[in-house]
Amino acid sequence: MYHYCLFIIRTTISKNTGNLAKTATILGGYDYLIIGQGLAGTALGYQLHKKGAKVCIYNSEHIHSSSRAAAGLYNPVTGRKMVKTWMADLLFPSLTAFYHELEDRCSCQFLHQIPIYRPFLSVEEQNEWMGKSATNEFEHFIQKIRTKSELPWGNDPLGGIVLAQSGYLDIPTYLNAMREWFQKELDYYSCEFDISRLQINPGGVRYEEINAKKIIFCDGTTAGQNPFFSWLPFRPVKGEILEIEMEASSNEIFNRGIFILPLGGKRFRVGSTYDNHDLSWEPTREGRGKIEAQLKGLVNIPYTVVNHYAGVRPATADRRPIIGDHPNHETICIFNGLGTKGVSLAPYFAGQLTNHLEGSSELIKEVNINRYFSLY
Repeated sequence: MYHYCLFIIRTTISKNTGNLAKTATILGGYDYLIIGQGLAGTALGYQLHKKGAKVCIYNSEHIHSSSRAAAGLYNPVTGRKMVKTWMADLLFPSLTAFYHELEDRCSCQFLHQIPIYRPFLSVEEQNEWMGKSATNEFEHFIQKIRTKSELPWGNDPLGGIVLAQSGYLDIPTYLNAMREWFQKELDYYSCEFDISRLQINPGGVRYEEINAKKIIFCDGTTAGQNPFFSWLPFRPVKGEILEIEMEASSNEIFNRGIFILPLGGKRFRVGSTYDNHDLSWEPTREGRGKIEAQLKGLVNIPYTVVNHYAGVRPATADRRPIIGDHPNHETICIFNGLGTKGVSLAPYFAGQLTNHLEGSSELIKEVNINRYFSLY
């Protein structure tokens, strides 16, 4: 059920009379109150609800959202040295099944499975990947190896590697579709959450008229201002993205240093930058310049920039998520720090946290908040 922020008095419209009917009500009995409906909060809210938990979500529809400003790529082989991303063998098989399940729930497509093409920079790199492609470690993630250029508009004289189990999530479409689904299936408040109004009680928490056994903060980059978790080593990173038009077509994501993601027609999304000093949400001339400098080395045809935007990612000191209960308050929990890989990390670790909360498993040490308890 969707709620505006009218506390204590809930206002509804009678289907029969069309008149406003005001009913004083106290909402109680929630298992979980989730703060934030980005990639983390959406995946967690869905999986907890699927397990039969009674869930309430608070989400501020503010203009600055880490998830909504992200490109949404998921990629099993990353980095300048092209190595298999952390936990790829566990994350990627479940990723597509999770998002397809939600597409079925919402009757809407938001997951786009597209190969990622990474050009070789040297003959040595080409030879290395020819060998790796024959190993069990990479066989599920390599679609093919090219030994020469097949792109009329790209600078890739040595060919490259075409990766499988890759693509992108249309994050705004995904979050909007899931918001509508949540509004039908559970209690959903679209408004600011005022943490100063949160009461910690024995065996639970209370916020205005809402009682819950546990509150879970999935609040992205605002976690640094959360008084319960500001002591954690968050290292937010700003990223800028361009949208361009050029006389080219592709059914692959071109990725080397930056990505060139086809959006259909002649339009492409290009990025991204990484800046941990300027954490403003405004795009910059410097950011655009960095992207274009790399873009001009990858394409050999003219292009036009048609859009430019920026976002700040909720990253951490060790580049791993932070999940678990506050050291002094077991009714207060966090699910944050997904960084640049939120599309691939959110489904798996939302499942891990769901199982942990329901008492069937422990969190792995790499993501458990207790690795930072010495900082508290």
